[in-house]
Amino acid sequence: MAKTVLATFSSRESADRAVAELRSRGFDREISVVAKEDVARNEQRAEAGPTMGGDPVADGTATGGVLGGLAGLIAGAGALAIPGIGPIVAAGPIAGLLSGAATGGIAGGLIDWGIPAERGRYYEEKVKQGNILVSVRCDDNKANDAATVLRQFGGQDVETH
Repeated sequence: MAKTVLATFSSRESADRAVAELRSRGFDREISVVAKEDVARNEQRAEAGPTMGGDPVADGTATGGVLGGLAGLIAGAGALAIPGIGPIVAAGPIAGLLSGAATGGIAGGLIDWGIPAERGRYYEEKVKQGNILVSVRCDDNKANDAATVLRQFGGQDVETH
């Protein structure tokens, strides 16, 4: 049975280190990231350095593979407008959930992964405040490893559902 491990990060650097470590341990397609668009895109541009023609999405895609971690995920992210939050960037499996549940917000999308509505609203509020939500959707036997990594790199509110 699949589990969802969630954590919030107050800094992009901590989230980036956690995502990079998760990837080094074999997690990849299981990782999702949700952040307010201004937080995610500004951080991506800072990491990417000089652009290759003025298109931040294309430039991020070109540099994302080199940067790895969070920047690599954000490079392929989709932007969504969530009522009450505004524009967000979602990458990974959660992006599909959120695009289908845009009117229900982040909390509505998380319900589909078995996250209780109350906890989903909590995580939605954390993103609204400018935190970065990192989730890992994985098999039971890998959930503890994912939670350990998220905590190790400063993840707050780490929960497994």
